Amino acid sequence: MKKKEESILLCAASKRAGQPDPAFESEPISDAIFERMYGKSYKEECTVPREELRYLRISHYGFDGMIHEGEMVVNASIADTVTEIFRELFEAQYPIEKIRLIDDYDADDEKSMADNNSSAFNYRTISGTDKLSNHSRGMAIDINPLYNPYIHANTGTETCEPANALPYTDRSLDFPHKIDETDLCCQIFGAHGFSWGGSWTRSKDYQHFEYIE
Repeated sequence: MKKKEESILLCAASKRAGQPDPAFESEPISDAIFERMYGKSYKEECTVPREELRYLRISHYGFDGMIHEGEMVVNASIADTVTEIFRELFEAQYPIEKIRLIDDYDADDEKSMADNNSSAFNYRTISGTDKLSNHSRGMAIDINPLYNPYIHANTGTETCEPANALPYTDRSLDFPHKIDETDLCCQIFGAHGFSWGGSWTRSKDYQHFEYIE
């Protein structure tokens, strides 16, 4: 089935259910959005020009089985690719609990992850290091982070982020919303040129997908 026909069917289904029409849109960062970001995800020392970022409106199915409209900021160079990824996840009814700008959490990555918020751009360093993260350029995306934690020893001691994700660090267990190499989310991101943090050797970042340039 062609994508236009799929979109028409999805819109018709959402209207019958009293749900919002699916949206997969990319636009420059407006003044209103930049005001939300400035001093938070877009810090004063940010070296990425505002013009190189894009604001996305992306529909997704929540854990409640309902359609929600998410928002995300990514690098302009991957904006179209990312909207297509989320369109494919939506068409498969892949559950993502929430997709909000990390600025709603004052750009505090721990708070955002602990609330299971999926996000992208945040001008910050990699936890426990002084190296800028790929999130700083809007080239990385975290999905359902509470169930797919970042496990590392960057400060010399093994750490789980977010801290409340400790029950999900044992990846031999079966539980809902677990991302592994067989998961549809991992497969779709991989097909569009993203690498998965769960395949790293020195640390494991099961929530994390970053674009391979």
